[in-house]
Amino acid sequence: MSAANTLPSDRSENIASARQGAVLEARALRKTFGSGAKALTILEEVNLSVQEGELVAIVGPSGSGKSTLLHLLAALDTPTSGTVYFAAKALETLSEEALAEFRNRSIGFVWQRHHLLPDFTAEENVAMPLLMRAAGRSEALRRADQWLEQVGLTSRRRHRAGELSGGEQQRVAIARALVNGPAVLLADEPTGDLDEQNAEAIFELMQRLHRTHRLTSILATHNSGLSHRCNRILGLEHGHLVPRDGQVAGRDTSGQRPTTAPARSEG
Repeated sequence: MSAANTLPSDRSENIASARQGAVLEARALRKTFGSGAKALTILEEVNLSVQEGELVAIVGPSGSGKSTLLHLLAALDTPTSGTVYFAAKALETLSEEALAEFRNRSIGFVWQRHHLLPDFTAEENVAMPLLMRAAGRSEALRRADQWLEQVGLTSRRRHRAGELSGGEQQRVAIARALVNGPAVLLADEPTGDLDEQNAEAIFELMQRLHRTHRLTSILATHNSGLSHRCNRILGLEHGHLVPRDGQVAGRDTSGQRPTTAPARSEG
């Protein structure tokens, strides 16, 4: 049975846990590198609320803070101030063990560069997140093969990373990001290293997987053509996250949800 027709049990749990309100929120995020006179503030009072099923584009030039923001949302880095919430739970309240669990099971991350392990096959690279949480090898490889089928690489599953083209390597990276059934997919310039034809193919693949597997996805990109095919476009300008005007995915952005998180009553 193909992965398109099945959802692993942890995938179902991730979806259920995120159904109440926003899946992912950021409130007053600030990120500064260095200190004193040499301090450099990358993000300033960033607010974001992403609902289940949204495909959100974050745009801005290189160095605007797109990667920094995604790293904070994925708990790969910690903010200088402010809070990230997943399914209404503040990440800052989680233990290191719980944060590792969050990164492994609830978030799928695709980098601009695939970061595959060169001495392992495509199948083994995709299975790695499952093996890291002590899944049985045969089950991990079976799940990896399902996802390689989803990205069109069944015939290449036994090839090492270095034997794959750039587009194929990024497909493996996408399969690896999704093998644990995350609720949220974060992609940092996933087409940035690809030619136009491969970039289009990768984006169409991500759109299809987003729909088929009911993902909530956030894509950081400087490609305006791709961003305008998302549900919502947010721009990073001088450290602030602001909505971009215009038609997005057939709807006016003025009718979209606000980028600031809704007020939460205490108690």
